[in-house]
Amino acid sequence: MRTHPAASVTLARSAWAQGALYAAAAGLLAGVAWLLDPLANWLVGLRWAPMRGPARLLVSIPEPWLTVGLVVLGALAGTALIFFDSLEQTSVTVSGERVILKRTGHVQEIAREQVGHVFREKDRLVLLGPKGEEIAREKCDFNARRLAAAFTEHGYAWVADDPYEDEFRIWVPKTPELPELANALLVARAEAMKSSDSGDTVKELRRELARIGIVIRDKGRQQYWRGPGRR
Repeated sequence: MRTHPAASVTLARSAWAQGALYAAAAGLLAGVAWLLDPLANWLVGLRWAPMRGPARLLVSIPEPWLTVGLVVLGALAGTALIFFDSLEQTSVTVSGERVILKRTGHVQEIAREQVGHVFREKDRLVLLGPKGEEIAREKCDFNARRLAAAFTEHGYAWVADDPYEDEFRIWVPKTPELPELANALLVARAEAMKSSDSGDTVKELRRELARIGIVIRDKGRQQYWRGPGRR
């Protein structure tokens, strides 16, 4: 009996799910903003409290404009939060021949033979090459069960976590086992991690390290590294 290869599977956040997230975030932050009014009035009534200056400024705005303004600003903040999160979310298409990862402004197509292991690390989908090199790391909010089913159905090696976990070592400046370029990139990345607005730089430096065979894991602001896997 002739068998047919499994059809490709695409995992992407639906319009309904995206809309529900917008509504939930807008409602939640609008509620939080609404609570700022009684909180500000409580702070103003205390003899000493942090943020009394901003609290006085807040309660000086007449009603109903204060409540309306807080609720609207909260709703806008919630909507913006989900919008920017959606820009990083990745849709995943899996077939027997390739994996396609898409997010806003980026498409990565990976041939089946380039993929060794696949796993999820926190909110990231990670694809490793046959020698353990990191070939993709993308934000992905689909649960591990759905991802595992899509990949295993097409013959990929899905694992619970990084099979080379025990090979990570803490990085210190001028690590002798690392080439000069890798140490320089890790120094730059350590500096970038100190700034809250340098997320893109941190990610790009990770990709540059991956291109020369160095895989990075962060624990707080401490960097751990490994070379190509030896299994």
